Amino acid sequence: MDPSIVSGLSAVFGSLVGGGASIATAWFTQRAQSRREAVHAEIRKRELVYAEFISECSKLAIDAIDHTLDSPSALIQVYGLLNRIRLTSSDSVVKAAEISIKAIVEQYLEPNVSFADLLANIKIQPDPLQGFSEACRYELRELLRVA
Repeated sequence: MDPSIVSGLSAVFGSLVGGGASIATAWFTQRAQSRREAVHAEIRKRELVYAEFISECSKLAIDAIDHTLDSPSALIQVYGLLNRIRLTSSDSVVKAAEISIKAIVEQYLEPNVSFADLLANIKIQPDPLQGFSEACRYELRELLRVA
């Protein structure tokens, strides 16, 4: 075989392999970047819902100390958020949210505590949102590992 043909074919195949490697590298890089962006967008979306849920439940938990639940309509916003959480979150986060709501409703059923009684007893109420917050933190960390 003619040496000039061999060197020409080597150059062509070398260019094809080099070009193919560049294309494959760019494709893998773009795919990984798109995946990271999708995961970060999902994390932001969940953080917003979790923060809104925590804010609404915190208001209700404080209100439950010295009020009774006169109307279940006070819970509409929280149940709406719970169902938004059900759309995207893991079972452990949903279960923790349900437990938080249950604890708040049970607090509404307890006798009212005045501010003076609260100060006199200095009884620290258990945080009804602690389990939810911990479940959310764990889930968000797991999502970051995927990214």
